[in-house]
Amino acid sequence: MSQIDRVLRSNLKLRHLQLLVALDEFRHIGRVSEFLSITQPAVSKMLAEIEKMFELQLFVRSTRGTEPTIHGRSVVRFARSVLADYQRTRDEISAAESGGVGRTSVGAMVVALPSLLMPAILRLKQHSRLTTVMVEEGDLTRLLPRLRVGELDLIVGRLEPGYASPDLETESLYDEQMCIVVSPDHPLAHTAQPSWAMLAELPWVVPPPWASSRSKLAQMFHKHFLEPPADIIETSSFLVTLSGMQQRPAIGFLARSVAEHFERQGLVRILKLKVPIELPHVGIITLRGRARTQASELLMESLRAIATARG
Repeated sequence: MSQIDRVLRSNLKLRHLQLLVALDEFRHIGRVSEFLSITQPAVSKMLAEIEKMFELQLFVRSTRGTEPTIHGRSVVRFARSVLADYQRTRDEISAAESGGVGRTSVGAMVVALPSLLMPAILRLKQHSRLTTVMVEEGDLTRLLPRLRVGELDLIVGRLEPGYASPDLETESLYDEQMCIVVSPDHPLAHTAQPSWAMLAELPWVVPPPWASSRSKLAQMFHKHFLEPPADIIETSSFLVTLSGMQQRPAIGFLARSVAEHFERQGLVRILKLKVPIELPHVGIITLRGRARTQASELLMESLRAIATARG
């Protein structure tokens, strides 16, 4: 058995793994010391112990703080995966003792939040109120790495083809179109026939460049012989989108079900302008080959039921 095998199988302890992940998160020994409630010399000593075990340098100090080496990044990835499995197992055992069915962690893109994920969670809670669901909002650039190391059990959102990979399993649930929205007091809110030419000169809050909806939006302007808006804020956050619409005020580009949900609450107004574009379906992304917890299975069943009810 190689030295690295020996370290990974038997020498590393839970406190070592926690230290490695904390160092990667904070990139500063002082902050790691505060987070773990140990002294800075103790942090340095424990890191030296770990590096001695591997016979490799895992972190280096630079002007930007304490950064992982190429070997360090691999070990941190391993540490995150083990800690995620540890927490998942601990939660399942604890839930079984209390009569619940555990905990699941889900990454959510804005497109899936109000009309798919939240109704699915409510449905799940009706059957198993002690099941805990941790939701983290973001786009695939943020969520996929966390899915791969086990910090998320599944992702709900658009099944972007650019992120397809052999290690991922996808399940399509439904098609979701986009629409253009403004705040209720925006000058265009009551315009009977807004045009693309009107929109091209105004401020926008748009999806990030890597989102398929963003490239499709640009194509719509080009189709009408217009340049896409230049005065933009880029974000995958609904809160940033809503704040930008209310405070600038800017134009937003949202999934229709999201826009309809918040229009009913009086927060946005959908413009009467068709956006005839084709986008990837909304669905579920999981890691291929990873065993699913009972809580994750229950949530996925609820997601399917809500999607079916949508028609």
